[in-house]
Amino acid sequence: MMFLAAMGLILLAFCGAPLFIVISAAALLAFYSLGVDLSIVTIEMYRLAANPLLIALMLFAFAGYILAEGNSSSRLVRLSRALLGRLPGGFAVVSLLCCAFFTALTGASGVTIVALGGILLPALLKEKYSENFSLGLLTTSGSLGLLFPPSLPLIIYGVVTSTSIGDLFLAGILPGMLMITVLSLYSICKGYKLGLRGDSHVSLQEVSRAAWEARWEIMLPVVVLGGIFSGFFVLSEAAAVTALYVLFMEVVIHRELKIKDLASTVMKTVMMVGGIILILGASLAFNAFLIDQQVPGRVLELIQEHVTNKFVFLLLLNLFLLAVGCVLDVFSALVIVVPLILPMAAGYDIHPVHLGMVFLTNLQIGYSTPPIGMNLFIAGLRFEKPVLQLYRASLPFLFLLLFCLALITFIPRLSLFWL
Repeated sequence: MMFLAAMGLILLAFCGAPLFIVISAAALLAFYSLGVDLSIVTIEMYRLAANPLLIALMLFAFAGYILAEGNSSSRLVRLSRALLGRLPGGFAVVSLLCCAFFTALTGASGVTIVALGGILLPALLKEKYSENFSLGLLTTSGSLGLLFPPSLPLIIYGVVTSTSIGDLFLAGILPGMLMITVLSLYSICKGYKLGLRGDSHVSLQEVSRAAWEARWEIMLPVVVLGGIFSGFFVLSEAAAVTALYVLFMEVVIHRELKIKDLASTVMKTVMMVGGIILILGASLAFNAFLIDQQVPGRVLELIQEHVTNKFVFLLLLNLFLLAVGCVLDVFSALVIVVPLILPMAAGYDIHPVHLGMVFLTNLQIGYSTPPIGMNLFIAGLRFEKPVLQLYRASLPFLFLLLFCLALITFIPRLSLFWL
């Protein structure tokens, strides 16, 4: 009977049933089979709902959606171009930086590709970059900012693992800069190869005008991160200040968002965060069952019997997480997979902050990994290009990102430099 019920849940998942329903049903089924009071599932969900960090999650998500609705992306592109326009391959570097900044604020690579793709792709083609290079750059850099604060996946990882959010914000800086630097150097070399010598007509006046136009966007990370790392704000207060700042900027200063449009923005935020909370609550309930049955410990013992070397474990973990990144969105992967691998990583003396950087870097790359990386299909729809073309276009960037992943994985000091 239990086997049939389990098979039914698997069938529901493949048929497209909402993930939180499948996970909740699995948790209820598991506890029912043990004769445990089913209220434990509700208790776990309530315990999550009482977590104050969820307020920060909601407010940062709201700020990200407001930015996506306005023209902040255009102002950031203009400023970046004014600063880097003289550099060979400069506009490709501009695209990388804008995508990273936007993804860090919105927490979703799909939003970045949709919001910036229409601006950046025509501009890259106008600058004489090849179509494949341009498509590959935008597809893979759509998730480039997941390691930069105040990225939502960093906050969720901290909630799931009870790790300091401030530590995670610090840990993501060097790995994130490493990936941007490597891709930027590749873009500059490509610019030299194509004979793109940069825009010599960019003047100091244009830089000043672009900086003045984007002054509110420039100050946003200073206000938020400065407040957090100086100890002036706790995370939830920083999130509230961010939401208020962005709301004031878009509604009052730039007037790109009307008060009447805020209802739809709030609805989008609630739908996304609500879905995350339901999945997270259901996953925590199911994880409680797994811990009660000592499943992680048994799996760890089994792995340690066959894998005694820490570096071999990390290599296998990367292969597994790349596959996970292809088939699951980052939020689902965080709440389903992290609680399972955390005790295993602890068994190999891997710091949870370092594990978080390895985990999110893999998911970031998995988004663009053939054959079923999510970014490939989003970019295909946004740019109206065949997915096979995007496969080929993304490969050079993927190889470079995999090189960065190897450095992040096997040089923990990149993530733990302040400890």
